[in-house]
Amino acid sequence: MAGGWARDGAVQDQIDDTIADAVKRARADMPSGEAAKYCVECGEDIPEARRRALPGTRTCVACQSARDSTRASAGINRRGSKDSQLR
Repeated sequence: MAGGWARDGAVQDQIDDTIADAVKRARADMPSGEAAKYCVECGEDIPEARRRALPGTRTCVACQSARDSTRASAGINRRGSKDSQLR
């Protein structure tokens, strides 16, 4: 049930689009190719298990964790409610 000028199902369409965008962004961020033996950030060895588990990796666990913790969400606010716009 949509309200105002929106058609029925518009809210679900917004949710689906938000999820699709997040999946596309995550897939684009996935490394590919041969993994590096040494971290490009700190120069430490990247364990063989990590290189096998994540092909194309270029960073060690510590550096990747630091990068992930600073990543900000740049998502689009598709909700029209005032609550989401005030955050």
